[in-house]
Amino acid sequence: MIKLLLRVFVKDYKQTGDPEVRSRYGILSGGVGIFLNLLLFAGKITAGLLTSSISVIADAFNNLSDAGSSIITLVGFRLSNAPSDKEHPFGHGRLEYICGLAVSLAIILVGVELIKTSFDKIFNPGDITFDFLSFGIIIASILIKLWMFSYNTYLSKQIFSTAIKATAMDSLTDTIATFAVAAGMLINLFFRLNLDAYIGLAVAGFIIFTGIKTAKESLSPLLGTPPDDELVSQIRETVMSHEGITGIHDLIVHDYGPARTIISLHAEVPANIDILAAHDTIDLIEMELRNKFNCDATIHMDPLAVDDEKTNEMCDKVKDIVKKIDENITIHDFRMVEGATHTNLIFDVTVPHRFKISDGVVASRIRDGIKEINGNYYAVIHVEHGYL
Repeated sequence: MIKLLLRVFVKDYKQTGDPEVRSRYGILSGGVGIFLNLLLFAGKITAGLLTSSISVIADAFNNLSDAGSSIITLVGFRLSNAPSDKEHPFGHGRLEYICGLAVSLAIILVGVELIKTSFDKIFNPGDITFDFLSFGIIIASILIKLWMFSYNTYLSKQIFSTAIKATAMDSLTDTIATFAVAAGMLINLFFRLNLDAYIGLAVAGFIIFTGIKTAKESLSPLLGTPPDDELVSQIRETVMSHEGITGIHDLIVHDYGPARTIISLHAEVPANIDILAAHDTIDLIEMELRNKFNCDATIHMDPLAVDDEKTNEMCDKVKDIVKKIDENITIHDFRMVEGATHTNLIFDVTVPHRFKISDGVVASRIRDGIKEINGNYYAVIHVEHGYL
């Protein structure tokens, strides 16, 4: 069923790296969500009015808020696919995250209002009635929401969308909440125990929890998050697969919205290689990264004296010094500049994010270790923090 919808409504649906195809995925998700959630709202509001159940009515308005969320998701995907302009040279991809944040706030507000209504029902309880038609509607909505969870989970995996993934999790939460409503109806029918208002509170709690969770997922990419480990590994493998590349470092993935990524990195090449040949290799790698990851790629070339035995031996010794401080520290751009009175060892040190030791202490310990090897060696160190 899901693949049938993709074949019918998404042209070239297998080309998920294409921003236009990705946009159609989002529009399809939003369109199906609008239709089904409005259908569920109509059914549940009818059931709630027939049974005078606040929990059913609360669940109905939960579906109405989901329909609103789907509208914003649909519009967000459409707007985020707009081309770059003078004011936004990197495009409008982050609008998807902003729309997700707006949806989250709307969901939270609905939850707060339902909490107020449920508390009022606790202090002013009323009789509720069991209606088989209403109960059938509730059971049908559980099945529909389970399908929507499966449907949106599949779509989110195809295009790596946090917005659609959040929609899928919202559907799963809705399923749990609606199941609680159905259980409350059966408890009232068989045991004459009216838990309606309390279940309404539980449903409202689920709604607020979902809103907060979705808000975090939407806000994180706006603030900036590290790239996925698998993506980093694929980028590294792509670059290192080319002859003449001896290492990479300072890899940064700049996120300007889904399918709008800028990759920058430093590629190490032998210092004795032909400069034009090395430049041609770098151009080829940049082109391959663009085609493979649908991104813009910029590579800085770092020449290293790979055939200098003395330099390589000293580099290995410095690596040993660094590893004694912490296994997660790395060095790069290592070179030796010999003078009449002393030799400079010039290199960069990368420490993990929020490293427990200050940059100054790290540099000082490395310098002390180098001095123990040779008092005429001076370390020129730049300490930086890793983004990965």
